[in-house]
Amino acid sequence: MIKLYNSLTKKISDFYPINDDGTVKMYSCGPTVYNFPHIGNMRAYLFMDLLRRVLKYNKYKVYGVMNITDVGHLTSDEDEGEDKMEKSAKKENKSVYEIAQFYTDAFLKDLNALNIDLPEKIVKATDHIQEMIDFILQLEKNGFTYKISDGIYFDTSKFADYGKLSGMALEEKLAGARVEVNAEKRNPTDFALWKFVDENHIMKWASPFGVGCPGWHIECSAMGTKYLGEHFDIHTGGIDHLPVHHENEIAQNNCALGHKVVERWLHCEFLQIDGGKMSKSLGNVYTLNDLSEKGFSPLDFRYFTLQTSYRKKQNFTFVAIESSKTALSRLRTLVNSNKDVKRKLTSDEIAKLTNFSIAFTDAINDDLNSPLALGVLWDMLKEMPKSEDVYALAIRFDEVLGLDLDKDFNDDESLEIPNEIVELAKARLEARKAKDFAKADELRNQIESQGYKVLDTKDGFEISKL
Repeated sequence: MIKLYNSLTKKISDFYPINDDGTVKMYSCGPTVYNFPHIGNMRAYLFMDLLRRVLKYNKYKVYGVMNITDVGHLTSDEDEGEDKMEKSAKKENKSVYEIAQFYTDAFLKDLNALNIDLPEKIVKATDHIQEMIDFILQLEKNGFTYKISDGIYFDTSKFADYGKLSGMALEEKLAGARVEVNAEKRNPTDFALWKFVDENHIMKWASPFGVGCPGWHIECSAMGTKYLGEHFDIHTGGIDHLPVHHENEIAQNNCALGHKVVERWLHCEFLQIDGGKMSKSLGNVYTLNDLSEKGFSPLDFRYFTLQTSYRKKQNFTFVAIESSKTALSRLRTLVNSNKDVKRKLTSDEIAKLTNFSIAFTDAINDDLNSPLALGVLWDMLKEMPKSEDVYALAIRFDEVLGLDLDKDFNDDESLEIPNEIVELAKARLEARKAKDFAKADELRNQIESQGYKVLDTKDGFEISKL
C-alpha cells in the first residue's frame, strides 16, 4: 500500500485511486518557457518522475498531464509586472512563439537527459485560450467574478475555504498581504482571471470580456479538468506554487464545478545552493549544462536528489555533487559485477534477497522514501554474494531510481566516442580560441543532442557520454 502526504490535509494517508480501473490521473505544473530551466526547477520534475515511477512499480496505470506556460505568467506570481514571455522576447529580439519553442525544446531535452518519464499529455496554454474563457464564464455564472479597469477578477471572499492549502484563514492572508498596488480590487488576495491589454501587447485574444490575455492561474484549471475530468487523483508542483498559484487553482476549480476537483496535492521542497537561495546576483543559478561543463552528468544530479526526501529542503554544493558522482560510478560497478554470474543462490540467500525486495518496496511506498530505498540497494549489493539474481533485482529497483544501472560507464567500450563527435569538439575548441562563443555554444548543443558532453581542459577537451 502506497502512503502519500497531502499538502491540503497536512497528513500522510493510504493512497487509493479514484477510478475503478486503477488508473491514476495526475496533473503536474510545468515550466514557464522564457529561459533555461535551472537545477532547482529540475528537482520538482524529478519528484514528479519518482512519483510516476513508484505508481507504475505498484502496477498502477498512470495518465499524466503537464502544462507548458507560454502566456499569462507575469514577473510577479500574482498580477503585477510584464508577461515573462514578452519580456524575454523583447530581450532576445525574437517572437514570443520562437522564445516558447526554443525554451520548451531546452526543457524537454533536460528531462530526457535526467531519464524523466514524461507525462502522457503535454499541453500549451496558448492552445487552450477558449477553454480558459469558458472556465471564466462558468465562474461568472456562479457569481465569483467582478470586473475592474484592468481585467476580470476572482472574489476570494466568496470562497470559504480560501487559504486552506497554505494553512492560513482568509483573514490572516488579508492581514499579511502587502500594500495593494491595485486599489480597485475588493480584497488584496483577489486575482486576475483575464487581463485587459493595450494595442501594443503582443499576446492578446478576443473574448466576451474584452481583448486581453488569461491570468496565469486559470490555465491549469482549464487544462487539468479538460484532460483529467472534474475529479482527479493527484496534483504536483514545487513548494513555491503552494501559497498563491495552487491556492488560486483550488478556488477556481471548486467554485466553477461546485465540488472538490483535486483529491491530493503533493509539493516538492526548495533546492538551496550552499545553504541559501539561488540568485542571479550571486551567480549561483546553475543549469544542467553548467554542471556538465564542470564534469557532472545529469544522472549524477539525479542520484544527488534521490538522497533527500522530496518534502525536505536539499542543499546543493559542488562537494555534494562530486560525492554523488563517485557514489553513482561505484554503484554501477557493483551492480554490473553481478551481471552474468551464474552462481545458484541457496534457499537462505533467496529468502534474504526477497527481504531486500520487500524492504525496497516498503521504502518507496512510504511517501517516496528514496534515501531509504537507495540504502536498501547498497546493503543488498554489499551483503549478497555475486549473482545474476542480484543483478536482476537491482535493475528492477532501477525502474524507480532511473539511474541507468544496467550501463557500466567504466567499461572502455561504453566510452568509445564516434569520430563525428570528436570533430564537432575540435571545431568547438577552435571557435573558443577565436572567441566565437555563440558558435562554440551551438556546437556544444549539437554534441549534447547526440548524447555526449564536452568538458574544457587546459590541454584541450574531454568527451564523455551524458
